[in-house]
Amino acid sequence: MNGTSESLTESPLDGERAALRRVRRWLGAFVVCLVLSGLTAFPLETETRWLADFAAGPAAPLTDHLPALREWTERIRDGIADTNTRYPFLAYGTDWLAFAHLVIAAAFWGPIKDPVRNVWVIRWAVLACAGILPLALICGPLRGIPLYWRFVDMSFGIIGVVPLLVVLHALRPLERPARTAAVAG
Repeated sequence: MNGTSESLTESPLDGERAALRRVRRWLGAFVVCLVLSGLTAFPLETETRWLADFAAGPAAPLTDHLPALREWTERIRDGIADTNTRYPFLAYGTDWLAFAHLVIAAAFWGPIKDPVRNVWVIRWAVLACAGILPLALICGPLRGIPLYWRFVDMSFGIIGVVPLLVVLHALRPLERPARTAAVAG
C-alpha cells in the first residue's frame, strides 16, 4: 500500500505530541547553552588564560597566520588578570552577567512546559538575539573591540536564534487549534 497505512493509523494527536517533543528538545538545547554561557562568565580569568595558552600552544600553527588574534587573546588575558588584581570589584559585573543568563534560562521553564501558551517568551528571545547585533556594532567600537571579535559576539545572536526560529515554525500548526479553542471557549 505504498506506506499510506502508516498515515491512516497516525492520529493528529500523535503529530502534535511529536511536534511538542521536538519543540521541547530544541528549547532544552537552547537552555543548556544559556546555562553554559552563564556559568562560563564566572571564571573569566582562568578561561582567558587557557585561551591565550591554547593560542600560543596547540593553536599556534593557526594563530601564527593570524597574529592579531593571538595578540587579542593575550590582551584580554592580561587585562582581566590586571583588573582582577587591581580592581576585583569590577568582576562583580560579570557575575551579574552570569546570573542574567541563568535567570533567562529559568524563564524557559514555562515554554518547555507549555510552549503554545508561553510562545511570547520564545518571541522575546528572538528579539533579544537580534539585539545582540546592534549592541556589538555600536558598543564594540566604543570599547575598542576589534571588528573580527565583534563578529564572534554577533555569532551568538545568529546561532542562538536558529533553534528559536525552528521552535516557532514547529509551533505554528499547534497555535492555530489553541487560538480556535480560546475563541470558541
